[in-house]
Amino acid sequence: MYLLRHRTSDREYLRAPGDELETDLGVLTVPEDASHGDVLHTHLDEPFDVRAPHGPDLFDHLSRTGAPMMPRDVGLVLGHTGPAAGDRVLDAGTGTGILAAYLGRLGLEVTTYERDPEFAATACENLRVTGVADRVEVRTGDVLDDVDDLTADEWDLVTLDTGDAPAVVERAPDLLAPGAFVAVYAPFVESARAAHRTAEEVGLSAVETYETIQRRMSFDDRGSRPSTAGVGHTGYLTFARRR
Repeated sequence: MYLLRHRTSDREYLRAPGDELETDLGVLTVPEDASHGDVLHTHLDEPFDVRAPHGPDLFDHLSRTGAPMMPRDVGLVLGHTGPAAGDRVLDAGTGTGILAAYLGRLGLEVTTYERDPEFAATACENLRVTGVADRVEVRTGDVLDDVDDLTADEWDLVTLDTGDAPAVVERAPDLLAPGAFVAVYAPFVESARAAHRTAEEVGLSAVETYETIQRRMSFDDRGSRPSTAGVGHTGYLTFARRR
């Protein structure tokens, strides 16, 4: 898969070898032997740079089924839990598959649950596009329905983005390997509180909840300050660890 970026307008498109790109800038067919760093030209001689897509590019260009986890939240999950290639991850609330794709691209083995069949189908296609379908298994259904079977294994990381996350956190001591983490994303503070309190009640350690806020900086001739476009709130992240 390639990221095609127009050299002068910075318009971007995600395409595979052999795909055709049709825009008002012209038409081109991506060669089977294209390489990152090549420059392709449309029939109108408009130049497109061929680039390797990175995580934020996938976030921008993959199909959406709802509100996906933002890159800033993905970064905090990775930073706070420190997964490594080969680790096994249990994920619930696949959605578009953004988090699962990030984890798969890092070499983790992911099993992810999505209750909505249409969302699951979209996630499967997105994971195929990102080249990690062999490392990410998408299961259609509720993780709680299979939780007894899932406790037969010890997971290196459990990530949750579901309304019933506290019920899964309640089973976290049975799911997690010793010292492993659970990470819960919640859009509302009430949900974050429930996950936090449940983690404490079942004896997990290092229980912490953070609000995620990121502000873009503005620099001009008058001075420098945070952008007035908004506070940049996305949600709340709760982390806890099996002792």
